[in-house]
Parts: sequence; C-alpha cells; structure tokens
Amino acid sequence: MAKKKNKYGLKHWIGKIHLWLGMASGLVVLLLAVTGCIYVFSVEITEALRKDAMYVPKVESTTFPISKLWGDTQEKIGNHIKISSVKVSNNPEKAWIFGCYKGNENAITYFGAIDYYKSIYVNPYSGEILAVYDEEMDFFNIVKYIHWSLLLEIGLGQQIVGWSTFIFVVMLITGIILWWPKNKAARKQRFRFQWKETTNWKRKNYDIHNIFGFYIATIALIIAFTGMVWAFSWFQSAVYVAGSGTTERPEIIAKEANANLPKISDVMETALEKTKLAYPDADAFSLGKPTDSLATVDIYVQQNENTYYVSHEMRFAQKSGEVLLNRNHSEKNFGEKLITANYDLHVGAILGIPGKILAFIASFICGMLPVTGFLIWYGRKFKKKATKAS
Repeated sequence: MAKKKNKYGLKHWIGKIHLWLGMASGLVVLLLAVTGCIYVFSVEITEALRKDAMYVPKVESTTFPISKLWGDTQEKIGNHIKISSVKVSNNPEKAWIFGCYKGNENAITYFGAIDYYKSIYVNPYSGEILAVYDEEMDFFNIVKYIHWSLLLEIGLGQQIVGWSTFIFVVMLITGIILWWPKNKAARKQRFRFQWKETTNWKRKNYDIHNIFGFYIATIALIIAFTGMVWAFSWFQSAVYVAGSGTTERPEIIAKEANANLPKISDVMETALEKTKLAYPDADAFSLGKPTDSLATVDIYVQQNENTYYVSHEMRFAQKSGEVLLNRNHSEKNFGEKLITANYDLHVGAILGIPGKILAFIASFICGMLPVTGFLIWYGRKFKKKATKAS
C-alpha cells in the first residue's frame, strides 16, 4: 500500500508558528516600536527645549568648589529632597546638573516606584539655580519606562517586554523563511514593489509586510538583541561570553588607601580636578558624595557627548584624595565593551544622527509589521468565510 503523503509541510507549520506568536505578542511589539520611535531623538529634543537652562549666561574665570555648590544648592531647594549626584560638564558654557532621586522598591507601577526624581541646573560660576525639572513626569522619561517595563514594576515589566522581544526575533526569522524566494522569478518579484493601478490593497499590504520586513531585518535584530540584554541576565551573560571568549569577569583591583597621607578639606574638588587632568578631553564627569566614612569617591567619566560606549572610571580615597583606581575604557575586554555600548547600539547613537535615523526607520517599520500581519490574516480569514458562504 502506498504511503499517504503528508498534507502539511515544514513551511505550513512555520507559518502557523509565525501566526500564533504574532497574535500573542503583536500589541506589545507595536507599543515597543512606537515608543522606540518617539524616544530615539529624545536627547536632541530635550536639549532644544532646555537650552536656556543648559547654558550659562556668561563664562567666568573660576567655578565654585563642588562641595560648596552642592551645599548651597541643597540649602536652596530645602531638605524635603536630597541631592544624590552631580554631572559636571567639561564644556565651560554648560550648567552643572544636580540629580535628586528617591525610589520605592515595593511599588508595582512606575509612578509608585518614584518618591521624587529631579534635575537641577545650576550656574557653576554664580551658584544660581537656572531651572528645576521634574523628571518623573517628563514626557520622554514616561515614554522610556513604557518601552522599558510597560510602566510596571521592573522585574515583572521587563519579563513581559523581554519575552515579547524574544518572540519578535523568532517571528523575524520565521518570516524570512516563509518569504524566501524559491527561484529567480520569485526573487525578482519579492525584492521590490511591482504595483499597478489595478493592484488591490491586500497585495500592497502583503508586499509592505514582506519587503519592508526583509530590508530592516538586520537592524531590527540588533535593536531586539540589545533590548534583550537589559531584560535577561542570562542573555547579557551570553553576549559577554561571545565578546570576551570567557565566562570570567575581569577582577578590578583598586589600591589600598595610604593611611599616612594627610586629610584634605575638600576631597570632591580634589577628585574632580585629578579626573579632569587624567581625561582633559572627556565630555562630562558624574560623581556623588561618599555614603559613609569608609566609602570612596567614585567618578564616572563620559568620554563623548550623548553617548556612553566609551567611558572610564576613577576612584579616590575619601580622606586624602589619593587615586585608588583609574580604569580606562581601553582596558576593558571586548565583552565589556559590547555591554557598555548596548544603549548606543539600541538607539543608533553609536553612528550619530545617521544611526538614529536608521533606528527610527527600523522601529517605525517594526511597528507596521504587527498591523500589516494582522491585515494579512484578516484578509485570508475573511476570504475563507466569503468562499464558504458563496
């Protein structure tokens, strides 16, 4: 007896997987794509809106010592909120930004998780407060946290975002398998639009879904993978291992503080000056006060404006201002550099404005895919019902 031929082939089941996963994750993917589009140029738009606060009216010969500026600013804003950090720009025309943040770890939503989150722009030459911004209610910050965790508690929200992104990656791969042309004639049709006046909307929608989806697949995968780095610790570890070739994290060894060195009066100012000497061409320096008598003064050095893939770290003894650690970006292995570059890769900033434009276009098309995919499914479903009825 002849063996009955299997009615359904591999592509049939790949198509089913593509459909089911699309139905399961489509709304979340659409939301992530829309918020990603909005957020791509958030820095440029925010800087334009805050231009008057970002730049000082006049550059003077010297700035106030950082500890005095910190104390005076704290006194002006009152003790109901506490300054936790300061970002010092290396550009003498820019204001210094004091950050005030207090969170609530037990909250289940974004708005409940923040007691206060303020940015205070201060003229370092006069001590004048130029502006105070409520970052909790900032439009782009809310957009970021919709994208980050759907405004839910981070542990829960990032799992939803992460697995939806993982599903989207599977859909991209299965979509390419389904779309891939079998022969030369099919390739000619599938790589470009060939619409005529008589072409119906279903065909146009099908081509938009497939052709645009193919051309942005590589960028979309980079955006998706970098998003998963934040969502899953196991994925971040996998990226680190792929980049570094080892599961071992580098041991960062700081010097022991020399107890015989004399105590200085303003360790923060000393630490900042030493950091500026070590990295004179860096864009900005971020630091906070030591949390207790044994803590060190740690300074994060942002090498380039509005990007984070090149950064350095310095650590100082609280008593003497002695340099205990100076870890240059060049000392990091490639796995560390990949993780450090994750944000800039995700938003395209690593390639500057052209990279951001690419990320915007890719995010926009990613948002179209669930919509055009749903319309393909609906058109086929409607067609089957109409055929049965006739």
